[in-house]
Amino acid sequence: MNYDDYKEIIKSRMSKDRYIHSVNVAKEAVRLAKKYGADPEKAEIAGILHDITKETPPEEQLKIIEDNGIILNNVQKFSKKLWHSISGSAYVKQHLGIEDEDILNAIKYHTSGRANMSLLEKVIFIADFTGAERDYDGVDIMREKAERSLEEAMEYGLIFTIKDLAERRLPIDINALEAYNQIVIE
Repeated sequence: MNYDDYKEIIKSRMSKDRYIHSVNVAKEAVRLAKKYGADPEKAEIAGILHDITKETPPEEQLKIIEDNGIILNNVQKFSKKLWHSISGSAYVKQHLGIEDEDILNAIKYHTSGRANMSLLEKVIFIADFTGAERDYDGVDIMREKAERSLEEAMEYGLIFTIKDLAERRLPIDINALEAYNQIVIE
């Protein structure tokens, strides 16, 4: 399969807005990959597929997770927004035959981040924040940071996420905290 095949697959699985977002993330991921030395082809694939199960009903996402032998921790069980990343990674491996661990991890951790992220994982995490249709408060700052440094953009994105979750009194995935701590310490 190639990028156009994946585009057709996701088009049938999501709303028009989510499809536009996925195409924009893929484009931004390619741009960032070229800028920072990641593999643009892998970035394009991970970018287009990162939200493949985002609009899949929660019970189906859980079934994908369980069918693939993935055990969620307590925070992940409670945080349904993390499920699409986890189920998406499992789905593309099981149903699309993608075996590349870097692509799978870029999809799996695009929402939370994690410590020791690969270059591709960082590119997808940031591209998801900076796609062309994004218009949240702070997106211009995020885009400026992404132009200067992946680490600056990662730090800003993780702070944004952690602060938002804390303000809403929602649990914070340990992967996000470990990613943040690593960036701050290093």
